[in-house]
Amino acid sequence: MKTLDGRHAVVTGAGSGIGRATAELLALSGARVTLIGRHVGRLSETADRIGDDAFAAPGDVTDPDSLAAAIDAGRDRFGPIDILVNNAGGASSAPFLKAGAGDLRAMLALNLEAPAEAIRLVLDGMITRRQGRIVNVASTAGLKGYGYVSSYVAAKHGLVGLTRALALEVASKGVTVNAVCPGFTDTDMVARSVETIVGKTGRSEDEARAALASGNPQGRLITADEVAETIVWLCGDGASGVNGAAITVAGGEL
Repeated sequence: MKTLDGRHAVVTGAGSGIGRATAELLALSGARVTLIGRHVGRLSETADRIGDDAFAAPGDVTDPDSLAAAIDAGRDRFGPIDILVNNAGGASSAPFLKAGAGDLRAMLALNLEAPAEAIRLVLDGMITRRQGRIVNVASTAGLKGYGYVSSYVAAKHGLVGLTRALALEVASKGVTVNAVCPGFTDTDMVARSVETIVGKTGRSEDEARAALASGNPQGRLITADEVAETIVWLCGDGASGVNGAAITVAGGEL
């Protein structure tokens, strides 16, 4: 059903994984979608898969000028922005004492500061039109601790906190702000985690994937499509009463 007809959505990290799945589902729901990310080839491939309702706007979300230029290009193409999905993110893995302050700064820049900047660039227009949906893709790491990824956990906790605080500010202004918190999801980021586990422990790839899936009581990795379904639901009118939520998609892990 075209439940989002006429709405303009911006998705960061749209070239693969959860971002690509979300962009495709938003388009199927009637939205026009601006795709933002660093990998031009992946963005172009996603745009080609979607068709005329997608526009690839390459940009680095950690560079405020680059991010602003990408969002402005999308606005020029499809008009005012009704939906923002802050999906771009990443994790680094190291014991806390070996990670260093630079690791924390990098994780905060990518997973917290970039989403906040994207929100700054679109929120005023949403408030003026009294219509807007902001969905921040956090993680179960935004709700609990995991060892050896302390910087990532700290950043995602910050993103959930930002979501909850901002939701209160805009609750009466026609805008909702929510977070989706996936567990380990079958994406490129998990594939990199598997490589790290294999390299450091000598386990096989299957054993490494099983170790990651074991935290999910369903005994499996979450799929990108499952996360996308939740995100797109939050973008629709049927979720207008959901605000400040941190929804887990993790098979019961939390």
